[in-house]
Amino acid sequence: MELSSPAKINLWLRIQGRRPDGFHEVETRLCKVAVADTVRVESSGRGRSVELTCNVPGIPLDETNLAFKAVRAFEQRTGYTQAWRIHLEKRIPSGAGLGGGSSNAAAVLRAANELSGQPLPLDELLEIAGGIGADVPCFLLDAPAADGTGRGEQVTPAEFPWKLPLVLIKPAFPIPTPWAYQRWKDSKELRGVLYAPQICPWGSMVNGLERPVFEKHRLLPALKSWLLGQNGVEAALMSGSGSTMFAITETGAQAAALAEEARRWCGETAWVVATETLS
Repeated sequence: MELSSPAKINLWLRIQGRRPDGFHEVETRLCKVAVADTVRVESSGRGRSVELTCNVPGIPLDETNLAFKAVRAFEQRTGYTQAWRIHLEKRIPSGAGLGGGSSNAAAVLRAANELSGQPLPLDELLEIAGGIGADVPCFLLDAPAADGTGRGEQVTPAEFPWKLPLVLIKPAFPIPTPWAYQRWKDSKELRGVLYAPQICPWGSMVNGLERPVFEKHRLLPALKSWLLGQNGVEAALMSGSGSTMFAITETGAQAAALAEEARRWCGETAWVVATETLS
């Protein structure tokens, strides 16, 4: 099977506090965008081997990869053992807050279930997905957007009639998600930076993880302030734990023009893409 594995942005991410299990309680809306990896999954005979390949150097190809974890979690739940070949054709950068690894894991779960004769219903796949990572269940839903609670893994499809043009900007550095959450409680706001919710027709856009991330990575608050001052920008926010910033524009032409300006502003090492949300 060959599946499209889309990225996501968080239109909002509100952190409610630390849970007894050490994770944080969140409220978030995840929205899929038209930037996607391609995941190819092949069932290749008896055994328990997993051959994982990727077009991008440096991506881990062992059991630390969420796609690899997805296969093992599926086998553990079903007792179905098989040799697998998985190839990840990556277009979504890692360490970006765009959910690329989580999306890959969901695609592998979906493919493994299909190729095994669909032994698991969606509710069981969602349960497995939540054990792999908080963002994974969102990508199992056919809806273009989902609301997440708990650690973010308790997802429900969200009505989302908008098709929003936007620009994604990821600087050269990644940000580990656990690091951002660990520093959330003791972090402080920087003077002159907009952290307040941005009221939009599709919701109130805010990200609680901007506070700890902006404290350390001063390029990101400067980039957010620059984006908010550009023509046609309706809102700008960090996605997830970063380091991707995104700006929603009024039109697709404005998104394309903003992407060109952002490449000049950020320099050659930044990854910049004009895209849109899925509908």
